[in-house]
Amino acid sequence: MRYATFSHGSDSTARLGIVRGDQIIDASTLGVPSTASLLELILAGPDAWRGVAAAAGGSAGQQAKSYSSKEIRWHAPIPRPAKNVFCVGRNYAEHVNEGARARGEVAKIPQHTVFFTKAPTAVTGPFDDIVWEAAVTQQVDWEAELGVILGRGGRNIAKADALAHVFGYTVINDVSARDLQKNHFQFFKGKSLDGFCPIGPLVVTADEFGHPQNKAVICRVNGVEKQNQRTSEMLFPVDVIIENLSHGLTLDAGDIIATGTPEGVGFGRNPPEFMNDGDVMETEVEGIGVMRNVMRRVDS
Repeated sequence: MRYATFSHGSDSTARLGIVRGDQIIDASTLGVPSTASLLELILAGPDAWRGVAAAAGGSAGQQAKSYSSKEIRWHAPIPRPAKNVFCVGRNYAEHVNEGARARGEVAKIPQHTVFFTKAPTAVTGPFDDIVWEAAVTQQVDWEAELGVILGRGGRNIAKADALAHVFGYTVINDVSARDLQKNHFQFFKGKSLDGFCPIGPLVVTADEFGHPQNKAVICRVNGVEKQNQRTSEMLFPVDVIIENLSHGLTLDAGDIIATGTPEGVGFGRNPPEFMNDGDVMETEVEGIGVMRNVMRRVDS
């Protein structure tokens, strides 16, 4: 199944959609429960997931209201997560190396998963403009990532069981204010500015997406490819991330995890490159889709 969150026309209410080619089925018109939002569906559990899939594939799906993908507004799949977005840092060796070079340091490959979070208010839609104030940051950078949405929570989840806890996968860009990261000696502030976490356009369920460790993660800025690496090169794959994150820490259904970015970010380049007003950032994960966000700098 391929899910989206959308609104239509003058009604700005975000609703759950099922994506079939160029058509978006309004899940609330299928006549089955737990279809008001993606988060509601996730929390309802596997029986509800199967019920929605069966309805969408049957006569109810043929009779349900649908829209062309060109006539809707796309929202983040979970527009306002219940918790911070969990993020993984330094999860590709070449990204670790480029960061060390930029700082004039010797690269140290992490022995443990590096975790931080982004505030829920950072989340924005896959085609929304990303607006920032020049007085706040001058160094806005891109970070394409595979996103994971949990369908079952848990604590001390074993690696062997971890992927069974995944509802689906999405695309995330961990947009970063590098100067704030440096000034504050930690990641949170520079990662959590409003709009600095576009997510979408789809959530592809785990059964359809397949194994997550052989997918291309790509970022283009103004049509120029900046990042392109496969998830097979992660230092800590998705199952290990879930295992490590859940050690002594309860995860919930609906939690979102950004799994780290490949090499090719702006601050690691020589000379460094950062976003300018009007730049177009495209973020893609193989098998899911492409986000397209226009960068808007406010100078006063």
